[in-house]
Amino acid sequence: MDIEGYVRRHLHTGISDDDLATRLRDRILEIKEVPSDYAEAFARAAIEEVRITGDLSGDLFTYEKAGISMGAFGVGSRGTGDFYAHRKIAEIIGETGASVGVSEMDDGGVVPAGGQFIITTVDGMHSRLSDYPFLAGFHATRATLRDVYVMGARPVGLISDIHVADDGDVAKIFDYTAGITAVGEALGVPLIAGSTLRIGGDMVIGDRMTGCVGVVGVADHITARRQIQPGDLFLMTEGAGGGTIATAAIYSGNADVVEETINLHFLHACDALIRDAVFPEIHAMTDVTNGGLRGDVFEMAETAGCRIIIEEEKLRSLVNPRVLALLDKLGIDYLGVSLDSLLVVVPPEAADRVLAVIRNQGVAVEIIGIAEEGDAESILRSCGKEVDFSPKFREAPYTPLKKVVDTRTGDFEAMKREVDRAAEAARMKKERILKRLG
Repeated sequence: MDIEGYVRRHLHTGISDDDLATRLRDRILEIKEVPSDYAEAFARAAIEEVRITGDLSGDLFTYEKAGISMGAFGVGSRGTGDFYAHRKIAEIIGETGASVGVSEMDDGGVVPAGGQFIITTVDGMHSRLSDYPFLAGFHATRATLRDVYVMGARPVGLISDIHVADDGDVAKIFDYTAGITAVGEALGVPLIAGSTLRIGGDMVIGDRMTGCVGVVGVADHITARRQIQPGDLFLMTEGAGGGTIATAAIYSGNADVVEETINLHFLHACDALIRDAVFPEIHAMTDVTNGGLRGDVFEMAETAGCRIIIEEEKLRSLVNPRVLALLDKLGIDYLGVSLDSLLVVVPPEAADRVLAVIRNQGVAVEIIGIAEEGDAESILRSCGKEVDFSPKFREAPYTPLKKVVDTRTGDFEAMKREVDRAAEAARMKKERILKRLG
């Protein structure tokens, strides 16, 4: 529970401080096992702090609101709203001089350093794994390592950030760390730095946990999406999913399927490719995560500026059988969720050698598509017909709660205009502060 948000919302209704203190005290007692007089003192102090800050103004204390919530716009839901918001973030960041910057919507950022390239990536833990810290740490680490590997880098160090709300058990940070280091140690990548805080300090009560894992890698050859060319072939490995599939399994009563996600197949395949002589011939790599294959292929087409056609014939065979059975059972679009498969984009003359390297790691892989000249678009060819393959507003709903949330729709074009306005206001604020720093 966000106490500060609760107080701000109620103060706008004109409620008296005494009545609000009583309401807030009762809410606190529902969550925290504390004496009633402590809860009331806490409530009154929170109200006092909110009132003190209520009239602050100026660039440092206020921001231009979009009037559109994160949930309504689908931010974090790996669909068109999320992709749009990320492109707005890139506009605020602007030109950076990076070899691969945020505007390219790739898996990681790249900067040159001493004749090599430094790649950094970061992935947040899955929000619904708060009560399963080991799984949260394990899958966030796998995800961030995938992102640095697919940029062509060898990972050299991990960083961790974890925030647990005030009432969360301290053991969550230990179990989360164990999940991170289980992956890191298996691959010889040390956890070297991090941060541990409470969510919202004293102002958020409950036991929710959130966090992220980042990685730094070093590369000689970059496999960025912009290097995709017409004629390139798309190769995809078998995927068993990660945090998304684990969440779908847990919250559908099929927790036994989580076991399928505990593997390092993807990472071993990438490592083998980077060490092989064929690696410099690879144009691009990515992992099937953001809104599933629908989202990733769409983003790749946008970045590369070409038409990408995916053949559905072999796709289902590349989903772990138990995971595919779960998705089919729950009516979840297997092309719209994160499968954690590896996508490799290569010129035709390198395809057989890349297939051989991956298969030598015991990982199934097939050619599933091709890039062609044409407008930037993604196409799915199914049963001989080309059908639209663009991402949905949100990724395929994969828990009962997400199926409810997915019924919320709005005027996307109208929301985009408000988001544009707020993003531009933030960009202009940055420029004003830069002038002040002079």
